[in-house]
Amino acid sequence: MNTPLHFAVMGNPIKHSYSPLLHALFAKQAGLDIHYEKVLVPIEEFEPAVQTFFEQGGKGLNITVPFKLRAYELAKANLSPRAQSAGSVNTLWMEDGNLHGCNTDGIGMVNDIQRQGIDLKNKKILLLGAGGAARGVILPLLETGCRQLLIVNRTVTKASELVAQCLTGLPQYADVLSAGSFEQIQDQWDIVINATSSSLQQNALPLPVGLFTTNSLAYDMVYTPENDTPFLQQARKDGATVASDGLGMLVYQGAESFFIWHHVRVNPVPVLDALRQQLVTG
Repeated sequence: MNTPLHFAVMGNPIKHSYSPLLHALFAKQAGLDIHYEKVLVPIEEFEPAVQTFFEQGGKGLNITVPFKLRAYELAKANLSPRAQSAGSVNTLWMEDGNLHGCNTDGIGMVNDIQRQGIDLKNKKILLLGAGGAARGVILPLLETGCRQLLIVNRTVTKASELVAQCLTGLPQYADVLSAGSFEQIQDQWDIVINATSSSLQQNALPLPVGLFTTNSLAYDMVYTPENDTPFLQQARKDGATVASDGLGMLVYQGAESFFIWHHVRVNPVPVLDALRQQLVTG
């Protein structure tokens, strides 16, 4: 009898991770036999834990808080363009005896937005926040052919530094990518993405009224059982046509990791439905 292929997600904390459920459902859909577990890794033991996992025949790892930057360092010799741009890694695997790293968060979010029937080409996109979550989605957003991507942050220097870093490696997007502060937000936007931690803290953001165009999307990377965060409540009141939390981003980034490891494309939609149901029923 064949032994199931071994995968895991490593983080600290890790108890509430949905990754094992996602990958079990993906594997069932693809007809693959896998074993996927959650691994709570002590903060100081991440690097040896990764090494041991692969030495013992593990096939792939997802990496979550607080280890994405350290995973980036581990796989620095073999990073995908997405990982290089994000400056962090959430997916690890071995290829030809070498550790490889990718970041699937950004493409996961883009695919989830497209699932909702929204084309990002030629759109004006406002990205709120300049931390790691924002950084991880910049390249995939630019690659959609959006017309403008403005990154705003409470500390405007942080947004400016992030844009400058990105344009060092991606000078072709100089006319598209820019930085500003919340006070400087003008015009109306087709897509507004919240990459700040405001919704985790149940805080509203200092956004001007009249932010959204007709047929607009408000997207929050945080997710809740009811698809309702303080940012999405704000956006609905201000006329956003579609308001979406980040649960689909979680599912679609997982599907991208699954593809990297198995070279199989799965349909994330039924998995997203199952996960939403699980969240609601607890």
